[in-house]
Amino acid sequence: MTTGKHGGHAGIAFALIVTSTVLGIAGTDLVLPAVPGLPEVLGGTYAQAQFVLAAFVTGAAVGLLAFGTLGARYDQRRLLVGSLVAYGLVSALAGFSTSLDMLIGLRFLQGAAGSAAAVFAPGMIRALYGDERAIGKLGLLGSIESLTPALAPVAGVWLLSVAGWNASFEVIAALALLLAAAVATLGRHLPAVVSGRRSGGYAHLLRNATFLRYAVSHAFTLGALLVIVFAAPTVFVAALGAGLSDFIAMQLTGIATFIVAANATGRLTARFGAERMIWFGTALSALGGVAMLAYALIGGASTLVVTALFVPFNFGLGFRGPPGFHRAVVAAHGDDARGAALVVVAILGTTAAGTAVVAPFITLGLLPLALAAAALVLGALLLLALIPPLPER
Repeated sequence: MTTGKHGGHAGIAFALIVTSTVLGIAGTDLVLPAVPGLPEVLGGTYAQAQFVLAAFVTGAAVGLLAFGTLGARYDQRRLLVGSLVAYGLVSALAGFSTSLDMLIGLRFLQGAAGSAAAVFAPGMIRALYGDERAIGKLGLLGSIESLTPALAPVAGVWLLSVAGWNASFEVIAALALLLAAAVATLGRHLPAVVSGRRSGGYAHLLRNATFLRYAVSHAFTLGALLVIVFAAPTVFVAALGAGLSDFIAMQLTGIATFIVAANATGRLTARFGAERMIWFGTALSALGGVAMLAYALIGGASTLVVTALFVPFNFGLGFRGPPGFHRAVVAAHGDDARGAALVVVAILGTTAAGTAVVAPFITLGLLPLALAAAALVLGALLLLALIPPLPER
């Protein structure tokens, strides 16, 4: 791994990393507003149209694992350029789809092609700034990423209204190819990371209890928050008699509190240590989960109260997220790319499983949602308690 860089070169590198990861996330959120209208223009059903989203996530999971392996063997800068080029070309093809089935297949490839940045970002940031400064930069990265689900759908609605369903794919294609050119031109500012050539693939990480302590507890904490986000629109409208504006208010409150915590966590970690921040953040999320479950058990139905109880989840994730993800990468013992890939795949798997468990009961009110979220955050606390941590440096 390379040593830390400073000044303008590091700033350019960080900007390239952030832009690449945000563009990958936008592959879901920018397209989201067009999904309900796809059956009308491409044929098929509303149920099939949902697979346009599911195929992207599934492809991303496959791509994460693939780039995790490739990043352990080859220069990640070149892999990032290749990923962006492929992402741009597949996105352009997706915009010319003539059927839902064709679009679903291309969405799988789009998700796989665009996932390199999410794998390489933690290791590159660690190489750029060193372990102490990396936590603060990961917090800043998380803050910027958290704005994408809030802002990208707004841009997607505008693109849909002025240029049609395929405009979002054309924009992603153009941005990805421009960014690929920028990374190819300015790639010398990025660290030349090859995370590790150790044998055993992902198996050695899956046998590493310390790595799993950080990876799975992080996935459970973030997964609990995302299960709430994915289920809340239907719960608010169908069970609590509220409107989507109440959900938007909850989302904006959550994003704001997460950004505050994530940007403070670098300084707090330097003062109190990574383990204390991980424990503190996880405990805050668990407090929110238990409080929301208690509110559901007494029949609570106020979206204002639910929004208030959602705040500890976001503060908790903001405080524990950057040091937790960083410690997972450190616990991979040099295999940064595979370690980061497994963390993100664990997040996707946890969110998908939690959402699937809640789905059959989603119209019954707040209780199923609160029960799933509380179980996940308490599971994260249990993992921290049962498995010894890495020694503090």
